[in-house]
Amino acid sequence: MAEVEAAGSGAGGSPEAGTGTSSSGGGWRRPHGPLQRYYGPSAAEAAEAAPDPADINGPHFDPEVFLTKVRSECPLGQLLAREAALGREIRALDSDMQTLLYENYNKFISATDTIRKMKVDFRRMEAEMDDLAANMAAISTSSARVSAALQDRHRRGAQLAGVQALLRKLQSLVEVPGRLRRWAAPGAEPARALRCYARARAVLRHYRHLPSFRAIEDESHAIMADLAQRLRARLRDDTLDPKELTECVEMLLQLEEPPEELCEEFLSHAGARLEAELAALEAELPAADPSGTAATPPPASDILDFVDRGSSAFVGNLCLLAASYRSLFEGRPGAGDGRLEAFAATLTTRYFELLERRLALERGLGDTSLLVRALDRFHRRLRALLELLPAAGAEAGAALVARAARERVDRYLRALQTFFLGCLGDVRQALAAPRPPGKEGPGLPDLLATLASSVLGQLKAVLAYVQLFTAKDVAFASLPYFKGEFCVEAVREGLVVAFVRWLCRTARGFADGPAERGAPAAPPALLLLLARLCLDYEATTISYILTLTDEQFPPQDTGPAVTPGPALCAEARGAAQRLLDHYVQVQGAAVAQMLRKSVETRDWLGTVEPRNVRAVMKRVVEDITAIDVQVGQLFEEGVRRAQSSDSSRRAFSVYSSSRAPGRYAPSYTPSACAPGPTSPGFLKYLTVPVSLTVPLSPSPAPPWTPTCSATSRSSSPNALTSSALSSSTRCRC
Repeated sequence: MAEVEAAGSGAGGSPEAGTGTSSSGGGWRRPHGPLQRYYGPSAAEAAEAAPDPADINGPHFDPEVFLTKVRSECPLGQLLAREAALGREIRALDSDMQTLLYENYNKFISATDTIRKMKVDFRRMEAEMDDLAANMAAISTSSARVSAALQDRHRRGAQLAGVQALLRKLQSLVEVPGRLRRWAAPGAEPARALRCYARARAVLRHYRHLPSFRAIEDESHAIMADLAQRLRARLRDDTLDPKELTECVEMLLQLEEPPEELCEEFLSHAGARLEAELAALEAELPAADPSGTAATPPPASDILDFVDRGSSAFVGNLCLLAASYRSLFEGRPGAGDGRLEAFAATLTTRYFELLERRLALERGLGDTSLLVRALDRFHRRLRALLELLPAAGAEAGAALVARAARERVDRYLRALQTFFLGCLGDVRQALAAPRPPGKEGPGLPDLLATLASSVLGQLKAVLAYVQLFTAKDVAFASLPYFKGEFCVEAVREGLVVAFVRWLCRTARGFADGPAERGAPAAPPALLLLLARLCLDYEATTISYILTLTDEQFPPQDTGPAVTPGPALCAEARGAAQRLLDHYVQVQGAAVAQMLRKSVETRDWLGTVEPRNVRAVMKRVVEDITAIDVQVGQLFEEGVRRAQSSDSSRRAFSVYSSSRAPGRYAPSYTPSACAPGPTSPGFLKYLTVPVSLTVPLSPSPAPPWTPTCSATSRSSSPNALTSSALSSSTRCRC
């Protein structure tokens, strides 16, 4: 019984479910709830389900089987409940049907009206279609009757139209000589005459066996031959511009003139015009002096104007000539054997020579940006020419640009060398200039800082100018030379490394080079200053310059080998050591010469016994002290050894404290200066040689000289120091 009740509930469903389903929105919707049970399952569901005649919702439902099963299996209470459920379902279905009818009432009314109207319209339309079919049949019959009646006339009309067209063609052929004579006259329209002759030429040749057509052809040929003669005479006119020359040759080719002769005349005329343009460019250049003694006058215009005129006139006309030549003679026999390439190569070679002569006149540095712009325009126009004529000198043009850039770099190197020599001249003048009493001149640290900063600033400015050759907006910067060789060989090695090496050689030359007779020797202070400069280059400046150069001109991985920085630093340190050695020799020779003269000029046999220190010894101490102070201005103080007596220590404290202010030079390189040799290391070379030890002079001592006693030596502030003189030169009283 429980199973039957469950089956009844599943078959009938609850009324709440049916009511809830029927209250959903309007429009078509899939049947569900009681409607689904009424309409039955879908075809797929029915195919999958097994046939059950007792299933009230199945397609195989049998009422007799269902009633028999329910009566036999269900009690009276369950049957009454089932009856009540079926009544509720029927009422729910009726409610759903009413709802659907209400929702779709307007649609039903509209569909009814449409069907009624279609019945009426189709009856009238059917009658009209019958009338139309009858009319079309009558029209077809009439048309067939008219066509049959006019067929002969139509055939005769077509024949007459063909005869008329033929007569028109014959009339146009007959009128060809007159038209050609009118259009081919001087000052008329020869291009129109050529088009007319080209249209009639094939017909006249085809029917030339007929006398009338032969006469027309002969007359037309004579007119065009006369036109060809006038065109050839015009071709030899030197005033033709490239466009008129191309039109003239094109018309002669249409007249079937020999392409070989026209090619020669075309190149000859174009060559004469291009030669005149090259001559105009050459006229702007000064005449070459074979002896080289006469002064070359400056050019009339700058390099950019010269390149602009050459590019717009010569290169532009050559590009137009190449394009016209290819359009006229491409594929014609006897005109494509390399004549244009050889012709263009000869002219471009001469143009490159003129441009190189003009570049040679740029002897000064001038405006580098102007030169770069000129070379950029030259390369751009040359690249447009090479697209038409690949064999017109691509390598020569690129080599010319590379030589111009390398020559400008070499001039910058010479300018840097001249600038450095000028700075050295200023330093020498500052060292040798007389000083008024009470006014001190610039010290060695200031001179060194000014010299180093000026040279470094000038070198950085030169690198900024040279960097214009590798700018991104410059066309020739993409050449392999400017990507590799120019950055390494021209700038890094040819400019920076060459300048540093030249600076070291120049500084070393003050110590190694023999002085000419009558030439002033280098002041010792200059030797000391150059030595400090070379040591600063070895410590920081060389590495800074090379790093800056590699950043602005990055070398390629597969490029040529470069000079390493330690090699340049070694050269700078060697030059500094040689200058310091020479400084010690010069100063020691000066002190020794002073002692030698003081010994040689005194009569030691006839003099009285010396009682005091001679004046020359004070001069020696003052000079050595001045040397120590001078060295201490540029080099750091080292560790001094212990003195031999109290008097020497007191004397050292006097002159060492007097030079304490401004002892170290200010830093002018990217980092602080490296420490150099110490002043005691220099003073040990300046001791008086033992061979100069002689008895002291018995002449009266000057007022400032203390007596030669131990007490007076210890109490005098100007006593001799053991670091200045050796023990062999001291007083032996």
